[in-house]
Amino acid sequence: MNTPLVFIYDRNATRSSPYLDMRLTGCRNYADRRGWQIADQWIDRGDDALGTDRPRLAALLEIMRTQAPRRQVICLVHTWDRLARDSELRSTLQQRVAQAGGYCATTFDESDERAHAALVGRPDA
Repeated sequence: MNTPLVFIYDRNATRSSPYLDMRLTGCRNYADRRGWQIADQWIDRGDDALGTDRPRLAALLEIMRTQAPRRQVICLVHTWDRLARDSELRSTLQQRVAQAGGYCATTFDESDERAHAALVGRPDA
């Protein structure tokens, strides 16, 4: 199987970026340790980081959709809260990733890969 392609995602509602930079570095290091190829990083900022309409996440998903038929694609976030603190919104965003052919993972070895596999009917679920 091909090396997974990782799409790093974060959101930053504040103007400050030191914590954002640390999270992004953590994601890059995590992917590197696993030998995953990094596609790029997408960051929703300000009001875009808070609601359901996430323009940068939407752009990530469009590219993910084109790569999913070729190889495993992963939306990597530092923690689940980087998608959303609200569990209902987080679940909605995780479903969007699954519909694009990928799954979500965190730098704390958490993943919704099994749920994605069940959703798309893969036998290894």
